[in-house]
Amino acid sequence: MSELRVLLVDDERPALERLARLLESQDGATVCGSLSDASGVLEACTELLPDVVLLDVEMPGMDGLDVARRLRKLSPPPAVVFVTAYEQYAVEAFELAAVDYLVKPVRADRLARALDRARSRPLGPGQVLKTRLGDRLLSIPLAEVRALVAEDKYTVVHFDKGEALVDDSLVSLEQRFSRHFVRVHRKALVARRYLRGLFRDEKGQERVELDGSQCCPPVSRRNLPLVRQLLDGRGFMEARE
Repeated sequence: MSELRVLLVDDERPALERLARLLESQDGATVCGSLSDASGVLEACTELLPDVVLLDVEMPGMDGLDVARRLRKLSPPPAVVFVTAYEQYAVEAFELAAVDYLVKPVRADRLARALDRARSRPLGPGQVLKTRLGDRLLSIPLAEVRALVAEDKYTVVHFDKGEALVDDSLVSLEQRFSRHFVRVHRKALVARRYLRGLFRDEKGQERVELDGSQCCPPVSRRNLPLVRQLLDGRGFMEARE
């Protein structure tokens, strides 16, 4: 099972730092970014693809409830766990399909339960790929897919347990799952969340390095600037002042 990618959102830096420390002690979870400005959450979710957003409620400008309403429009939306000093928003929070509601100061064991709830929530439409592995039909969560590579009449799905085939074209997969994958070559899409680096092979071909996979699709000259931009932008989601 892949690690939960967690985005932290709180307008108070000490709260962000405490949550980050608590997450360091949690197995199967990692901080993919932190924000002190709620207005940047949608952009962060599009760029970083978190599985979970730990979201404060009372913040300047757009509050956490407004942010949660907007996050529900993403396809698929991340799980939302509210983290607040106030208990009175709990009913409205669960009406917005929050997976949990934590009251500050957050305890490590309580955070662990919230992450377990986020991890076990049912997969919604569009979050799995229906594939073939030999004579078997499989449903592969998108979170486990590293790359989609066109070969002959099929598309090969490279995921954490091996490879499988789908009949869908790369174009149709790109249109359906544009938040998850980026095109690096006319024959390859790669998962944004697993993009780790670029290297040049012995023939001088630029290729991407993907976390947790031996698959290293080539990068075309046309798509190289975008890949570099994505890699260079990994650090831009530091907490904003």
